[in-house]
Amino acid sequence: MSRTSGAEHAPSPFRQPKAVWAVAFACVISFMGIGLVDPILPSLSGQLNASHAEVELLFTSYLVVTAIAMLVTGWVSSRIGAKKTLITGLALIVVFAALAGASSGIGGIVGFRAGWGLGNALFIATSLAVIVGSASGGFAGAIVLYETALGVGIATGPLLGGLLGTVSWRGRSSVSRC
Repeated sequence: MSRTSGAEHAPSPFRQPKAVWAVAFACVISFMGIGLVDPILPSLSGQLNASHAEVELLFTSYLVVTAIAMLVTGWVSSRIGAKKTLITGLALIVVFAALAGASSGIGGIVGFRAGWGLGNALFIATSLAVIVGSASGGFAGAIVLYETALGVGIATGPLLGGLLGTVSWRGRSSVSRC
């Protein structure tokens, strides 16, 4: 009688439907948006004659709106469906990132960044539910994929922002629309 461990038969978190990988990749891009602006704060402050407090509002407006909007994201998703909520969130991210990149003043960028946060809340809160619901191999593998997307996105956002900052602060807003 041979002894086998349950780990040998555990499904791999890497064997997922294409839809799960697509949502996970979009999560990476979405989470990049959180830290993308960090390296451009000094540049924005100088080019737009903005105070330190004004440029810090880029984080505050984004994160406060994201946090508050997440409180109602489940309700929205239950009314219009997960797929429509994801698409709406991504569309808002794209529109508000483009508007932020085209804005000529710090007030506009802060406001558009808040709108970007609304889209992000709709997307990231719903994406976890979609990944868990669609992933093969159970809950644990789905959570690993989501957490990996979160970590990769947050870690690479400031790096990408710094690289794009060598071109222009507007370049960061443009790339984050992807």
